[in-house]
Amino acid sequence: MVEWHPLRTPTVRPVPEPVATGFVCMAAFAGSCLLVAVLGAVGGLSSPSLALGALCGLAVLLGLPARFRAAPGIALVCWLFLNNFAIAPRGELSWEGRLDAARLVLLLAAAFLGTVLARIMHAHGAHHRVTPRRERQ
Repeated sequence: MVEWHPLRTPTVRPVPEPVATGFVCMAAFAGSCLLVAVLGAVGGLSSPSLALGALCGLAVLLGLPARFRAAPGIALVCWLFLNNFAIAPRGELSWEGRLDAARLVLLLAAAFLGTVLARIMHAHGAHHRVTPRRERQ
């Protein structure tokens, strides 16, 4: 038998609301700036692939609380910091064709991966909050 519970009752919590896109893009700007500065301080900017990997990790983390429409903004901001400060010539925005397109696609995929992982985790948690224990076993 199915038991219906309103989702707004205190015993059953709904899926959390994603963070606003503007706030996520601002966090991407601040996080990318801080990450590139830390990488520069420890000598991690000598390898562009290390900087790309670190910024992809940041994009995944920023994608977790975000909406899907925030992913292109996250990827673009991370790519701008990667291109301007982590890859030679530093301080100069440039486009290297397929290489930069691949970097941008990789950052976009990382941001989308974060949002997909968050949706799966929230759906799994909501299922466990809504489904009675005897039906889950």
